[in-house]
Amino acid sequence: MSAKQSSKKYKWALDFNISKNTDIPSPLGYNPNALVNQSDAASRDQRLVIKKSWDLALGPLKNIPMNLFIMYMSGNSISIFPIMMVGMMLIRPIKAMFTTQVTSKMAEGAQGTGQRIVYFLGNIANVALALYKCHSMGLLPTHASDWLAFVQPQTRLEHFGGGVSFI
Repeated sequence: MSAKQSSKKYKWALDFNISKNTDIPSPLGYNPNALVNQSDAASRDQRLVIKKSWDLALGPLKNIPMNLFIMYMSGNSISIFPIMMVGMMLIRPIKAMFTTQVTSKMAEGAQGTGQRIVYFLGNIANVALALYKCHSMGLLPTHASDWLAFVQPQTRLEHFGGGVSFI
């Protein structure tokens, strides 16, 4: 009975033992005469590598607006949040400058030197922003009284406060 069922053909069954029919048309958009040019694919890949390495080199410069916003939002008070923000703004670019060789392995070729210089200058700019924030918070020793115990601290000649007086 099982031999009788296997010999019976259903209209939805597929028989893979039949040879291929060559008169089937090609799908839409297929052109058998068009060949892939390997040099075009290689140049396209090279352009993608150069674009990706420039994106990597410009990364520190793209972080500057975000760091400026964080500096503005954290304020000038000496508390845990602004000090943590300044510490991270200072440590991240310094770590990135020490790992420039690892980062610049992608940046090889004619534009590699320029990409390394841009990456390094972007990190220097981020360190400068962090040092400016430290200075505005009063964390950097900028006067002689900060270093020497016998020198009197600088006295302020003026005090300025914002706001409107309603008196």
